[in-house]
Amino acid sequence: MGSMFQEEGSSSVTSSPLQFFSMMSLSPSIGSPYTWLRELKSEERGLALIHLLLTCANHVAAGSLENANVMLDQISQLASPDGDTMQRIAAYFNEALADRILKTWPGLHRALNSTRIVMLSEEILVQKLFLELFPFLKVSYILTNQAIVEAMEGEKMVHIIDLNAAEPAQWIALLQVFSARPEGPPHLRITGVHHQKEILEQMAHKLTEEAEKLDIPFQFHPVVSRLENLDFDKLRVKTGEALAISSILQLHSLLGLDDEALRRRSPLLSKNSNGIHLQKALLMNQSTLGDLLEKDTVNGYSPSPDSASSSPVSLTASMTAESFLNALWGLSPKVMIVTEQDSNHNGSTLMERVLEALYSYAALFDCLESTVSRTSVERLKVEKMLFGEEIKNIIACEGAERRERHEKLDKWIQRLDLSGFGNVPLSYYGMLQARRFLQSCGCEGYKMREENGCVVICWQDRPLFSISAWRSRK
Repeated sequence: MGSMFQEEGSSSVTSSPLQFFSMMSLSPSIGSPYTWLRELKSEERGLALIHLLLTCANHVAAGSLENANVMLDQISQLASPDGDTMQRIAAYFNEALADRILKTWPGLHRALNSTRIVMLSEEILVQKLFLELFPFLKVSYILTNQAIVEAMEGEKMVHIIDLNAAEPAQWIALLQVFSARPEGPPHLRITGVHHQKEILEQMAHKLTEEAEKLDIPFQFHPVVSRLENLDFDKLRVKTGEALAISSILQLHSLLGLDDEALRRRSPLLSKNSNGIHLQKALLMNQSTLGDLLEKDTVNGYSPSPDSASSSPVSLTASMTAESFLNALWGLSPKVMIVTEQDSNHNGSTLMERVLEALYSYAALFDCLESTVSRTSVERLKVEKMLFGEEIKNIIACEGAERRERHEKLDKWIQRLDLSGFGNVPLSYYGMLQARRFLQSCGCEGYKMREENGCVVICWQDRPLFSISAWRSRK
């Protein structure tokens, strides 16, 4: 994203029209700034969009809808879902902020969304595209499978519970590793949990076919359910089986289920400091969005990659998430591998979430900018149908409806530790395999680092996903 910001010394705030934004009238009747906006160069446009987005978010949080409406209109003049990185990000944040405003009129919001249908085929396609365009899931599969293979050494009956059974590639690779085991393959049973029956049927077909080819005794047990409604008895965990659990990008969605109940019990928690006054300093010599955002202060809040550690787990932990983790602990798995987005998108205020989401999604959009053409239809689909929907959920939704409650690794370590799990350091061999795979991607921006036996995958220096392994402490 360096291309969209000016180099040091090439310009200054005093020579830019951005210095006048704070003095512009918010009333469209007194002269429109749109001509100026359209004439901005790429570098100035990127900075203008950040300024406008944060100003708009502040107006939305304060309930100043007339001012927010003017900001949304100005952002629309600059943003574009097929432009440069900052234009693309701004288009989806703009849509999310507008959606949040619309939710204040529930009838209007429902009417505008009443005919919106997401086809199952589209849902499958966008997940496939995410798998293909980014290395994150493949790294997770490598580390998850290696942790399972090591934990199951010498075991004859192996049971794996997949809490999001949507992609057969991971388990096909594991079947192949088990088939080459010196002592012979175990009897393998995979229980797949997913809310779409058709997806589980496809999984069953592909995995059974592969197991037959490799001559491995195999069973696939489908459980059609969302995680929050999961009946643990249906997992059919039996004595004598060695159990492994795989959770890839699932647990965060449970954190908001009791949010409304928590607010009802403690009314003060629902009174967020939404009327935050935005102090904005536009520095033209910043080279990246991250650098620019480091200089932003919103009511004294300055986000950083580790900012999540400042808020205690007790304020954000959902009792439903806690009881779910306790139930997993009760199954006594030999190993449980958890992959999560390593971001702080579960802040209590809108401004916290807007700033943190700008950080994270700037990195994800930048990954695509560096590896995929701007005209790629596949790129547009991932940005719109996956990232755009996540951004909308983080910004426009509250209570149980806000499911994209991504949290940092240190929060998950605290939460899993409190539920009786002990950390299992990922092995050197697993990390070596994952590092080699990342290097084979041919893109230097992807990096992997080890943190206390866990792995964090980054774009440049920005952590994006974490992988950790656990077992039940008795």
